[in-house]
Amino acid sequence: MTDGGPQPAQPEEGKGGLRTALAGLTTRGRSFLAAGIAAAVCAYVLGQSDLLRVGLLLAVLPPVCATVLYRTRYRVAGSRRLSPARVPASSEARVHLRMDNVSRLPTGLLMLQDRVPYVLGPRPRFVLDRVEAGGRREVSYRVRSDLRGRYPLGPLQLRLTDPFGMCELTRSFSTYDTLTVIPRVEALPPVRLTGEAKGYGDGRHRSLALAGEDDVIPRGYRHGDDLRRVHWRSTARYGELMVRREEQPQRARCTVLLDTRAHAFRGAGPDSAFEWAVSGAASALVHMLERGFSVRLLTDTGNSVPGEGSDGFAGASQESADAAGLMMDTLAVIDHSDGAGLSPAYDVLRGGNEGLLIAFLGDLDEEQATVAAKMRQRTGAAVAFVLDSTGWAQGPGGGPSGPGDERVRMLRQAGWTAVAVPPGVALADLWRQADHLRASTGPAPATGTTTGGWG
Repeated sequence: MTDGGPQPAQPEEGKGGLRTALAGLTTRGRSFLAAGIAAAVCAYVLGQSDLLRVGLLLAVLPPVCATVLYRTRYRVAGSRRLSPARVPASSEARVHLRMDNVSRLPTGLLMLQDRVPYVLGPRPRFVLDRVEAGGRREVSYRVRSDLRGRYPLGPLQLRLTDPFGMCELTRSFSTYDTLTVIPRVEALPPVRLTGEAKGYGDGRHRSLALAGEDDVIPRGYRHGDDLRRVHWRSTARYGELMVRREEQPQRARCTVLLDTRAHAFRGAGPDSAFEWAVSGAASALVHMLERGFSVRLLTDTGNSVPGEGSDGFAGASQESADAAGLMMDTLAVIDHSDGAGLSPAYDVLRGGNEGLLIAFLGDLDEEQATVAAKMRQRTGAAVAFVLDSTGWAQGPGGGPSGPGDERVRMLRQAGWTAVAVPPGVALADLWRQADHLRASTGPAPATGTTTGGWG
């Protein structure tokens, strides 16, 4: 058996010869074998030759069927295709299975079974009729998970039976695929993202448009460069061909900060506060990438994704899809951290010139609220969605809020556009609320100490 991939899969065939074959006897086969032995013993004791023949027939039939089935070498190629391979939580993905008989002999009745984790649903089983030589069979099944993560699918298993149902053997392929369940992404409404103080927003693009087409710093000539771009003054200075460097467009920057501290969130499951924060971060990432921003995912531990460049932001526009996939894969498996505070993330932001900062924060004590307030001074604009885990644990409309409102006021006084997140509210509504809050308070000043600032 092969799996249809670049390398043939090695089937987990039986070991030990006849012993393995006999281990695959079904209930019918074991019953026939026991009845045959009993009949042969009785025939020997009673001296009945006819009964001895019947007993020998019953006793020999199961081992013969097991031996023939064990020596059967079906040349079957199997493949699996996921559609899609990356799916949001609570959405369905379809798994397509294909079996090809690559031998010149037809197969018997086959039972196809695929291994899937329990969280994706029951284990799928299919009965395939006789597959002719060179024939093909295709089947499919659906999987769905409310929990994000990476789940292995496979390996495929084939269960072979003889025509009399005396023996059943299982042979497995060796390859498997992985289904990635990413957080749910919510479409966000467009809002005015202006504020060019820190290299972010419409003013940034306008300043680039006035910068001209060429960078004043030349570079060395490369094979294929247009000779019309040769910078003769630099060529004479350096003694080698130098060309004018094409302008590298600088895109507006956005950092999405996700608080993953274990003690900052309570509860678990798809409707918990932490899962809402992860889903909100995913929605913000996708929305800002669609707006043309260079986006970076940052956690409280200071880890940055994608982090491929020197500054950690996603690269050129053609790399946005790859960057989005990488960040979504990271969010699919992200879990609580053991960190005690937000200081590592603040250290990453201390360099300044970080553009827009969108933060999803859990419970904040006074010390961590102070650290978060300092982050505002390192960004051009800052928006915070603060979750009160106590309120989320009580459910919608359950009891008074904790100290979350006071922390929100502290962040607003530091220049954040801070919004409290009650349980059960859609991010799109809070996104509009943040825009209205920004419009009512006005843009934050350069020092950012008194008013909220979305831009």
